[in-house]
Amino acid sequence: MAEAITVARPYAEAVFALADSTSALGKWSQTLAVMAAVAANPDIAAATADPKLNPEQVYGLFAGACGDLPVEGQNLLRALIENDRVAALPEIHEIFEELKNEREGIDAVITSAYPLDGGQLAEIVAVLENRFKRKVRPQVETDANLIGGVRMQVGDEVIDGSVRGKLAGMATALMK
Repeated sequence: MAEAITVARPYAEAVFALADSTSALGKWSQTLAVMAAVAANPDIAAATADPKLNPEQVYGLFAGACGDLPVEGQNLLRALIENDRVAALPEIHEIFEELKNEREGIDAVITSAYPLDGGQLAEIVAVLENRFKRKVRPQVETDANLIGGVRMQVGDEVIDGSVRGKLAGMATALMK
């Protein structure tokens, strides 16, 4: 696994630099997601590894499975085929997404029982940025059912500091 990441990193960094310089991170994210999904398909993987197929045939097969690839995506695909690195596309996509998230930040849904003022929100965002070691883009919601406190969700991780969450935790502990 470490070897695949080592192979993929220079490609991902090059694509990220290109995407960042042209303000096309979202476009490249979508393109790489499609290419990675095609590369992960066992039938496509077997065909691209077939030594009987020449690079142009591999390109035609792969590009056809991807659908409408932008010119830059076509150029990347040709370079990967030429260097026998098509199998690294899932890792290239993964590393690209990590770089993109570091640049853009991660989304955090912050749900509070009461509206938060600017200082409270800034304090919560600072704590989340310190914990996750990246920029956080907060989305604030209010939910009176929380009774008090806040509930934060970053990706698939939930930090429940609400009164309702603490009461539910105590109820579970008492049931054991």
